Amino acid sequence: MTASAKQTMRTAVYVDGFNLYYRAVKGTPYKWLDIKALVAGLLRPENEITCIRYFTADVSGRRDPGAPSRQNAYYRALRTIPELVIHKGRFLVSDKWAALAAPPSRFVNPSPVTVYVVKTEEKGSDVNLASYLLADAFRNQFDVGLVLSNDTDLVEPIRMATQELGKRIGLVCPSPKPARSLTRVATFLRHITAARLAAAQFPDAISGTNIRKPAIW
Repeated sequence: MTASAKQTMRTAVYVDGFNLYYRAVKGTPYKWLDIKALVAGLLRPENEITCIRYFTADVSGRRDPGAPSRQNAYYRALRTIPELVIHKGRFLVSDKWAALAAPPSRFVNPSPVTVYVVKTEEKGSDVNLASYLLADAFRNQFDVGLVLSNDTDLVEPIRMATQELGKRIGLVCPSPKPARSLTRVATFLRHITAARLAAAQFPDAISGTNIRKPAIW
């Protein structure tokens, strides 16, 4: 049987946006990423992408005033993908005291030195991703699920989807080394490489729209 004759498999994609950004695209020229093009290149021809859920949060402009506008431009680009839905958590910025780490010593146990730091936290994406993954699996809305993350908080929902609901769940790892706890519960593994990122970029100007890649990206 040829690949074209194989039964189509409904495929849903779950993207941990901050995990993808910090582990794969930060500091690279590949931030203008077409998520559908990326995952399509990782799948077989019989995988029909029916839904892409992108989990993220609105960034703060406190440290980089231009960050929110660049992110909004990217949101607009993502929304040109018909199958894609953006789910937002919260991005928190706060000032806190924190202790400086010191090398361990058997002979010296100094009092901790504290500094006042700006702490950034993204809240909600992992919980939202896990919730939608399990709800979609329970409602039989996909045959294959693809989770793009290396967050070990997702081990249990992936295990439940595969072992208790009988779904095939692939792990797309944005890091060179995937977490072993994730690979043990996933059905299959795919890797993101610089070449795949480079091949899956939106055009600088998206045809039929006024959406353009931010100049300083």
